[in-house]
Parts: sequence; C-alpha cells; structure tokens
Amino acid sequence: MAYPVVVVGAGPVGLAAAAELVERDVDVLVFERGASAGAAVSEWGHVRLFSQWSELVAPAAGRMLEARGWARPAGDGYPTGGEWVRDFLAPLADALGERVRTGAEVVGVARRGRDRVVDDGRDDEPLTVHVRYDDGREARILARGLVDASGTWVAPNPLGGDGLPALGEPAAVAAGRLDYRGPDLSVPEERERFAGRHVVVAGSGHSALTALVSLTGLADGTAITWVLRRGAIGDTFGGGDADELPARGRLGQRARTAVEAGRVRVVTGFRTEVVEARPDGRVALVSSGGQRIDDVDQVIALTGMRPDLSWLSELRLELDATLQAPVKLAPVIDPNVHSCGSVSPHGVRELAHPEPGVYLAGMKSYGRAPTFLAMTGYEQVRSIAADFAGDRAAAERVELVLPESGVCGGSGGYDDDGGCCGTSTGPELITLGAPVRTSN
Repeated sequence: MAYPVVVVGAGPVGLAAAAELVERDVDVLVFERGASAGAAVSEWGHVRLFSQWSELVAPAAGRMLEARGWARPAGDGYPTGGEWVRDFLAPLADALGERVRTGAEVVGVARRGRDRVVDDGRDDEPLTVHVRYDDGREARILARGLVDASGTWVAPNPLGGDGLPALGEPAAVAAGRLDYRGPDLSVPEERERFAGRHVVVAGSGHSALTALVSLTGLADGTAITWVLRRGAIGDTFGGGDADELPARGRLGQRARTAVEAGRVRVVTGFRTEVVEARPDGRVALVSSGGQRIDDVDQVIALTGMRPDLSWLSELRLELDATLQAPVKLAPVIDPNVHSCGSVSPHGVRELAHPEPGVYLAGMKSYGRAPTFLAMTGYEQVRSIAADFAGDRAAAERVELVLPESGVCGGSGGYDDDGGCCGTSTGPELITLGAPVRTSN
C-alpha cells in the first residue's frame, strides 16, 4: 500500500513542500494546528516584510497557482504578513484542497508497533502520525515519510538570561505585564496598553528593533527602555545603506536615530534573573549582577525562539547538542561563524536523520540558530520532495543561488538575544523570502 508523506505545518515552507510533492505525483497530507493556513503568519500580519514578493513565492507553488489563473503580485512590492497570507498562502492552500487539514495538531510520531528503542523490523514499518483535532477527535495516519515544517513560533525563548524563565516571569505573563510578541499599535486597545507607560523591550534582533521603532511613535509620555544582554550595542543596528535588503537597513537606521535622539534608553549587559512584582501592579527587572530597572508597566521579551521537539521523542533524530539542528547542518548554520549570506543552500544530505524518511525543514531545521532565509527553506523542500520521488540526483543537486546578503549584523557574532540576522521572534527572520515560524 502506498502511504502519503505527511507535512506538519501549513506555513510558507510546509505549503511549498506540499506543492513540490504534488508536482512530483507524491501523495501528501498537510496538518496545521491553526484554524487556517498561514495561521502563525497571521499573528504578525500587521508587520511588513523585508523581502520583496519576488523572493516570497516558492517555485513549485507559483507554478501550481499560475496554472489556476493566479495573478502573481508585482515582484518589487513588500507585503505585510497579512498580505502574504491573503495573496499567496491562502490561495495555495485552496489549490492544494483537501490535502490541507486545519485545526489538526500533530501530537506524536513513531514507527508502527515500535518505540524508539526497538530495532527489529523498524525500517519496514510506516510511520504512525498521531493527530488531535480541534473538535476532540483523534486519528492515527500511516505515512511513508514526515516533513516537519512546524517552525518555532509557538515556543518563544523566555526573558531569563540563562535560557529558563526568570523568577517571577510566569506570574508577570499571567498578570498581563510581559509579552513575547511585538505589539500591533494599529489596534486602539494595544496603543492604550503602551501609550504613556514605561515599556521595556528585551532583545537585540530585528524583532526588537521593530518594536522599538513602533513604540517611538506613541505619545511623548511613553518611556522606552531597551535591554541588551550583550555588553554594548555594537553592530546591532545592522548595515544601514550597505544592507542588501534596503528595508532591513532602514529599520536599523530608524532605531539608531531613536536611540541617538534620546527617545530610547539603552541598558547593556543586563541578564534578567528576577521579574519582581510591585505593590502598585508594576514590575521591576533585576539582573544577575544586581542591576534594577524599576517602575515597569510592560515588558516585551523578544529574545528568540526554539524548536518544540517533544512530540518527536519516539523518532531517532540526530541533532546537534548546541543548536538542536541536524548534525550535518549545524556547522553550516552556526551563528557563531556564519551570517545570513554565508549559509549555503542545502538539502537532503544535510537534513537526513537515522530515522528514514524524516526531515525537519524550514525554521524548525535551524533549531536555535537565527540565520534562516526562506529561499533556503524552499530549496530544502525541493530537495526533500525529489528524494521522496526517487530522484536522488535532483535531491542532491543545488538549484538555488543566493544573492549576496550584505551586512547581517556582523559575520556571526551570535549572542543570547538571537543572533546576526534578526532574531527569532517575528517576521524579521523573513529575509530574502524567509518562511515564518509556522504553527503545527
């Protein structure tokens, strides 16, 4: 019996994978935990991407849509996340039809009849994909392979400086004083939460810069403190006019201007250890070195994201101990060495695991590395689809040539706030067509 390939996540990379598989006549099912395709992108739909439309449409997906009469957006436009969903991801999901199942969370994957430790007959059995639907139904789908393109959007890094929540951090979240997403200030209720308040933004990536620039447009009574774990601002503002993504360069310049004009107070070398509740309802941040930031109304923690590997625990994955990325990919994407432009296109050779037919793709494949580009993700799934179709030559061939990406905040220089290319908390990772942290 021929089983389908299961794709987890109906975001840009997941849908691109499905389009590649359909083009090669490989049966595919896509499971998306959200209520619609591109659900995670929709959560930051107000933010405009750094990338142009010409870099945001996956090749096989574009061919599928054009065969249905789809009008490709003008290549030089910069869409918002919402426009990306409306004009590309939603039409692509419609074209894929019943292959895409929404409101369907994949909660586990294993070999049929074998747990992780059993060798006997393992490679002869299909995968069992355990799915839980929003209406409470459960199902087990037999699959010949798995492409996990679920992203990292649902697992933001905590504010705490050691990778774990600071003392008092969960309570601050519950009290509505701490968020892990940048605000949408076009919504009146959001503006009211931040206007005239003392707001702390933590993080050194482009998500943090976006939040800072947005907040400076509020009333003059708004106090903005920018908290950096690194000891100095350094190259956080990026390449400016030298950046090959002009929109990203302009963002850094606007943030620099706000800091130099005194609209943003900068605190460096601050690793949060305690979020202290105050009697007036505000909070104070206390660092591991005893520094304090008092009278804080709202904290926006934009300190990166991480992969959720819990539901893959019965599969034999070979992951780098540091980055939680496939071991053959990790040296290629190590943010201590590589910037955005120095990561080479790659495919099945770098993405394979000891568990046959299982691939992490898109942002999920990068683990905790922040240097992901979506054009790279589209190349990943082209290679993976070729492998499932039995075309090993195409799977091992590199068909993507990346342009020089200019200045990405240094030649590596990773720190705990996320890294060189605009860290992991929002669409700023979508450089040169990057796929968002899609939901499962």
